[in-house]
Amino acid sequence: MKKYFSLTLALLLALPLAAKWAPAGDHIRTRWADEVKPGNVHREYPRPQLIRSSYRNLNGLWDYAISPAGAEEMPSPDGQLLVPFALESSLGGVAGRLTAEDALWYRRTFRVPCRWRRNKDILLHFDAVDWACEVWVNGTFVGRHQGGYTAFDFNISPYLKRGPQTVVLKVLDATDNDMQPRGKQVLDTFNGRIWYTAVSGIWQSVWMEAVDRRGYIADYKVSSDIHDGSVTVVPQFNGEGEVLVELLEGGIGYDPEKPSRHVLASAVASAETPAVLKPAEADLWSPEHPYLYGLKMTLMQGGKAVDKVYGYTGMREVSVVEDSEGHRRIALNGKPIFNYGPLDQGWWPDGLYTAPTDEALRYDVVREKEFGFNMIRKHIKIEPFRWFLCCDQLGMMVWQDMPCSAMYHDRKWWAHGVDVYDAGFSDQLSPEARANFLAEWKDIMNQLDKFPCIIMWVPFNEAWGQFETEAVVAMTKELGGNRLVNMASGGNWISGGVGDILDSHHYPYPKLRITDPAMVNVLGEYGGVGLPVEGHTWLDEKNWGYIEVTSFEELTAKYEEYARMLIPMVQEGCSAAVYTQTTDVERELNGLMTYDRAVDKMVPERVAAANRAVIESLK
Repeated sequence: MKKYFSLTLALLLALPLAAKWAPAGDHIRTRWADEVKPGNVHREYPRPQLIRSSYRNLNGLWDYAISPAGAEEMPSPDGQLLVPFALESSLGGVAGRLTAEDALWYRRTFRVPCRWRRNKDILLHFDAVDWACEVWVNGTFVGRHQGGYTAFDFNISPYLKRGPQTVVLKVLDATDNDMQPRGKQVLDTFNGRIWYTAVSGIWQSVWMEAVDRRGYIADYKVSSDIHDGSVTVVPQFNGEGEVLVELLEGGIGYDPEKPSRHVLASAVASAETPAVLKPAEADLWSPEHPYLYGLKMTLMQGGKAVDKVYGYTGMREVSVVEDSEGHRRIALNGKPIFNYGPLDQGWWPDGLYTAPTDEALRYDVVREKEFGFNMIRKHIKIEPFRWFLCCDQLGMMVWQDMPCSAMYHDRKWWAHGVDVYDAGFSDQLSPEARANFLAEWKDIMNQLDKFPCIIMWVPFNEAWGQFETEAVVAMTKELGGNRLVNMASGGNWISGGVGDILDSHHYPYPKLRITDPAMVNVLGEYGGVGLPVEGHTWLDEKNWGYIEVTSFEELTAKYEEYARMLIPMVQEGCSAAVYTQTTDVERELNGLMTYDRAVDKMVPERVAAANRAVIESLK
């Protein structure tokens, strides 16, 4: 009876809060928007590569306020904001705006389970906050973080008290300052065309977990050698002891939250010695066969288990090979594979940077697979970890861009009207901006390193903020694991074999603007054919595409025409192509689907057939 009364009281107390929230704005919405409620928003486990049983989700309604940037305390709340949706999004319930003169404040109370307080440390996780934030717990400052695309956490155990706890965040996000990597965000989108609404504050999940004070597994590195059929795991753990690492039987679509009990191989790792695991037979990951192995890691101290986490991995090798004609090709598991995919911006009309639900987040990848693509270029944005899980499970290779900082400053990659090497020059970013870019790029690569779907890093898009290309590529090569490096997709081309890829952009039809037999030559962007669909556009007018057509049939036929043009280019050495783009985004109307994902603008079966013909033309 007491338990029933407590539950009823909690529900009654929650009702007034829920009643205050409603989606804001009048832009188009996706079909998932109606599923978003304060009590159920993004409740899924957010970190599929490091799963621990102690987990509490802190998404939901938070008090918010906007103050002058220099304010030292949170003022009286302006209302409530639904986390993890950004201040500017309609699903956040505010659809507000933040400038360089403002600070965005958050506050909420929460409880820590009593059983977590015994010999446990409590870690408070923020999976992404754009851009810089400071955090207080129960009035005590606990730390700060800078960077809009990386996860961070704080051990808040020293700051806890009896009863409810209070967390406060102060967020600064100037957006248009060339200091902070921001991708396609701008404050003024009136003449934006390819620029989109700014995103400020918390835009991925907030959560907490309990770990043993004696020690816990903080992270791990994993790599595979397909030639000797081994997986090497280097656990990173706090405290003393050693880690028992077990490679578990997996499968296609393997779910790390439902780990297998069948152990294929095991080994013990220490702080100095990695675990090397060899299953009886190696099952390699590929787009046609995306096999994943489970991982189980147990921290042992004196023969006793003090921490246990689950994850997964895939065995695969990314390399460059030379075909019989002497063309350098992208190879997966030693075999040339034509990479064909869409430019994927990852924006939503109702959630902006944040998909309305986990199902929505997966939807784009599922549809891209159904359209016949085998690769996605994730364009100057970093997705939540669960998006990469979906790519791993479905077998989608990923080219991962670094979000750019500066836009068109000193942009140049040609001389005297001819595309040539070494015509561009470094962008004149400040030393602080360069250091900030490199620090966040390192963190991004480190946090995404375990996902086998990522086969290529792209540090620069075109010449937007491009600087010290040779040094940035060298750092990316050193830290990026078994992946290729695309020095600057469509940007300033540097001679001398910088990175692995020479990447041209050309609109609307496919064309390699520059080639080099010593590099892998790819077409990093083409297409961009626009078609408005009445009732499914962000704005009624001032929309845009590189060229425009008037019907679904004309758009599909144009896509097929461009695909046929690619086939002889493949024979002549083109190793990849990226079509712009997956969906319409705000003013851009050049998607395979409308911005709300409600309408296929091309005939999927015909697109898939055209894509198969291109991919299979590389033998």
